[in-house]
Amino acid sequence: MPIRKPGKRYTADTERATTDPVPLVEAVNRVKSFKKTKFDQTVELCMNLGIDPKQADQMLRGAISLPHGVGGAAKKVIAFVSDDKVEDAKAAGAVEAGSEDLVKKITDGWLDFDVAVAEPAMMRVVARLGKQLGPKGLMPSPKAGTVTPNVAQAVKEFAAGKVEYRNDAGGNIHTPVGKHSFDPQQLVDNAQTMIDHITKLKPASAKGTYIKKVTLSGTMTPSVAVQV
Repeated sequence: MPIRKPGKRYTADTERATTDPVPLVEAVNRVKSFKKTKFDQTVELCMNLGIDPKQADQMLRGAISLPHGVGGAAKKVIAFVSDDKVEDAKAAGAVEAGSEDLVKKITDGWLDFDVAVAEPAMMRVVARLGKQLGPKGLMPSPKAGTVTPNVAQAVKEFAAGKVEYRNDAGGNIHTPVGKHSFDPQQLVDNAQTMIDHITKLKPASAKGTYIKKVTLSGTMTPSVAVQV
C-alpha cells in the first residue's frame, strides 16, 4: 500500500515548525499561526517523561481543571450514588444517576457516556462492571478523582471539561489544553498549569531526567517543541 504524502498545508506548516525547543508563548503562537482548518482544532500538550510505566509506583493518572477549560462539547457524566443523592447528581449535570438500576442498564449494553463518577460506598456495586468499563477506561478511580464523597461537585467539574490524564506505555502523557480558536494567553495558561501539575507529581523512585520532552500541536498540525 503506497505511503500517503503530507498535504500542501501540512508541508507548509512543517517548514515553520521547529525541533528546537522554544518558550511556551512562542510555541503557542507558532501553533496558532498554522493555517486554519474547517473545524476548530484541539490543541494538545504531550509530555515525554522519564518514568518506568511498568512500575506501579511510577504510573501517573489523575484529573485536573484547567483555568480556561478545554472547549468542545460538554462531557456526558453518569453517577453511581445512593437513592437519596440521585436528584442532586442529576441537578449537577449527570445524564444518568443511580445504583443497582444503573449497573443493570450498563450490563445490558448501554455505554453512552464519557465519564463515570461514584461515591466510595457505591464501589462495591460498581465493581461488577469491571469487564464493561475497565477496557474502555471508564471505571471510577480515586486517582482519577472519579471516586469521591462529593459526587455532585465531581459531576459539575467533569461535565465542564475537567481533564483526565494517564501515562501510556511509552511514558507519555497526552492532554488537550484548549482549542485553536482560544486566545494565545488562554492556551499558555492552560498548558503551563498542566506542565506545573505533572512536574509536581514526579515519582520518588523515578531516576534521571524526569521531563524529557514537551511538545504542543493542533489536531492537524506539526508539533512544536517547548522549553521547560
